[in-house]
Amino acid sequence: MKLASWNVNGLRACLGKGFLDYVRAEDPDVLCLQETKLQPEQAVFELEGYHRYFHSADKKGYSGTAILTKTEPLSVTLDFGGDIHRHEGRIITAEYPDFYLVCCYTPNSQDGLRRLDYRMQWEDDLRAYLLELDAVKPVVYCGDLNVAHREIDLKNPQSNRQNPGFSDQERAKMTELLAAGFTDTFRFLYPAAVGIYSWWSYRFHARENNAGWRIDYFIVSDRLRSRIAAAEIRTEVFGSDHCPVVLELR
Repeated sequence: MKLASWNVNGLRACLGKGFLDYVRAEDPDVLCLQETKLQPEQAVFELEGYHRYFHSADKKGYSGTAILTKTEPLSVTLDFGGDIHRHEGRIITAEYPDFYLVCCYTPNSQDGLRRLDYRMQWEDDLRAYLLELDAVKPVVYCGDLNVAHREIDLKNPQSNRQNPGFSDQERAKMTELLAAGFTDTFRFLYPAAVGIYSWWSYRFHARENNAGWRIDYFIVSDRLRSRIAAAEIRTEVFGSDHCPVVLELR
């Protein structure tokens, strides 16, 4: 089974930059999207063979997630936890016979870490939610998680320390999640790989210079490790400031 995840930074814009060509070439069984920035009725495009589930933020043109899947899930749930987490369209959970798939667009801590307190609450509540699901069946958790976990996950760790996405607090929450029984699939297969990123700033020719960050992930319950056949980052795919990440399960 092939699963792909992509922060498209505006699906309507990405549709004009090769989105459908990528999907047809990759041919994933499931495609998770983040930062769709649209309402479901605005998702007008031809893509045969996929069931579509869109979750939009209350604020139009902001955030948003989607799951496109060839196999109809047993159930689909939007959001999680308390009301504080239920207005930005950041979570879709699809239940399949042998796992839960959680598509996530994690809140950014923002400049000056002014949203860090909320981000910490999000991380704790989301981890509790994943563990609830994991108690029933294994979990595949994916998306733009807005954190570079280790120094090898970004080009310039020293100058970015305590910037949003590379604060000690955010990195510690990722460590806590993995310690709770989850595996970062890319690092599982490539523990020492450097220079492979999934996001580049539009400024300073960052992508041209490969000054990037690895902030897009597939994370799975530890007991799915034996099913990891491939975990790849499609750095050659353009159309967004992020590139797709891919997981293949046996």
